[in-house]
Amino acid sequence: MALAAVAAVALGFTGDRDFELAKNLDIYHSLFRELSIYYVDEIDAGDLVKKSIDKMLESLDPYTVYIPESDIEDFRFMTTGQYGGIGAYIHNKGKYVEISEPIADAPAAAAGIKAGDIIIEIDGRDIADMKSEDVSEMLKGEPKSKVTLTIETPFTKQKRKVDIVRQKIKVKSVPYYGMVADGIGYIRLSNFTENCSLEVKDALLNLKKDHQLKGLILDLRGNPGGLLNEAVSISNMFVDKGREIVSTKGKVKMWNKTYYATSDPIDTRTPLAVLVNSGSASASEIVSGVIQDLDRGVIVGSRSYGKGLVQTTRDLSYNTKLKLTTAKYYIPSGRCIQALDYSHRNADGSVGRVPDSLITKFHTLAGRDVYDGGGVLPDVKVEPETMSNIAYSLYSKNLIFDYATLYAQKHSSIGEPETFSLTDDDYADFENFLSDKNYDYTLESEKIMADLEKAIKREKFDEKVNTELKQFQDLLVNSKDKDLLSHKSEISFLLQEEIVSRYYYQEGRSRAQLQMDSTLIKAISVLDNISEYRQLLLPPSENEQDKAKN
Repeated sequence: MALAAVAAVALGFTGDRDFELAKNLDIYHSLFRELSIYYVDEIDAGDLVKKSIDKMLESLDPYTVYIPESDIEDFRFMTTGQYGGIGAYIHNKGKYVEISEPIADAPAAAAGIKAGDIIIEIDGRDIADMKSEDVSEMLKGEPKSKVTLTIETPFTKQKRKVDIVRQKIKVKSVPYYGMVADGIGYIRLSNFTENCSLEVKDALLNLKKDHQLKGLILDLRGNPGGLLNEAVSISNMFVDKGREIVSTKGKVKMWNKTYYATSDPIDTRTPLAVLVNSGSASASEIVSGVIQDLDRGVIVGSRSYGKGLVQTTRDLSYNTKLKLTTAKYYIPSGRCIQALDYSHRNADGSVGRVPDSLITKFHTLAGRDVYDGGGVLPDVKVEPETMSNIAYSLYSKNLIFDYATLYAQKHSSIGEPETFSLTDDDYADFENFLSDKNYDYTLESEKIMADLEKAIKREKFDEKVNTELKQFQDLLVNSKDKDLLSHKSEISFLLQEEIVSRYYYQEGRSRAQLQMDSTLIKAISVLDNISEYRQLLLPPSENEQDKAKN
């Protein structure tokens, strides 16, 4: 105990609570020393300590994480969207890594690297069996430095060497903006990295300059969030100067802060629809929540993720960092939209959603009812579309991806993303491509059938119903054989989206996705009907009065 007391003084701890902390740090140090000296095998000290830190932080929440020196560059990329490299996404495939998608105008694309290309060597080193994360580190480097890749072209198996000069890569936060209907503008924001608000501002100003806007759609679906100050800046574009945007409240009172709209807005009048779904989190929920709480626009889609926790990054020794949850954020109505209660875990360690009994009603500026405890609920709900079993199998097994690669090898160009579509001959070619591929999948009815068979055998009815079971199983097999035809429309759309990205990159993929987007179609419908739009922003009492007048 004497050593713990000395440690407490050395670390500046005072009082019983701080002494308890120092004591346990001393225990950890002595335990680790004994392991290092006496454990039967050699141990990797750095790996063991990192695992213990990760496990400790995991017991708090998923957002409090330790960032070792080796991951600092990845952390910077997450916050800035910038890194030094060749500009391409990769993933493991077999023994090597495959180019998922080169970034438009980046060095890889300029050097002729295409999606589907396989990297065999980097600077003469065979990368067989390396993880994609390790290959990614090899591809990154200082701008203007050179890297030589040995590339294998898929299907033809031809190999070639490619010299690429690395550049500073900035991944766009706004992959696409444009007009999606008569008078309806659209801006897609994929993340909240450094200066993303400037990209949104440029997009908005260009749309207003080139078109007479009667409505605007801000798409935040699948946007996991990012920098709080960028969320404040984007919100500020649509609400009056001086309005409260968001406040943060935590244990360290001196860090509590309220953020206001400090600049003149760009547009407070054009009808606005913000698209969200279960992948819209954190900063996305600040922007959509502010727009809803201040009755500046309507929210369309499905319930957002529900992350109302604020993280702060603290520097540690040896160029490492700790990103830790320090506060919760509250949007203008006063609600916090955090969905999971990490401070009260179940007996098995799992985390439950905030119970209905603790959910509180709040009100928007105009008096509409809104609630805390579970993300941002849309004003106009659109059920998320689900992928069929066969489409999911084809997609997850990269068969959609591989056929797009083959298609791009056979066709030097295609039409615009909005007009490109597969012909019946193309789809027949895809079916032929699949003839020797494994894309087996399990139907929900097959799972139920398997459980039924077990129950029948257990209850000794199998001999009586074997014939009927076999007939039903044959029907299921025949149904799967027909799935390529019955789900042709869905599968064709996935193929078109992937093929378009081969020619028009990320922007083209975004443009192609919008052609059969039920949430976007609903948002356009709402903005096209100004009467419906205004009614959605009225509190229940005024809505009833408005209906009575009509």
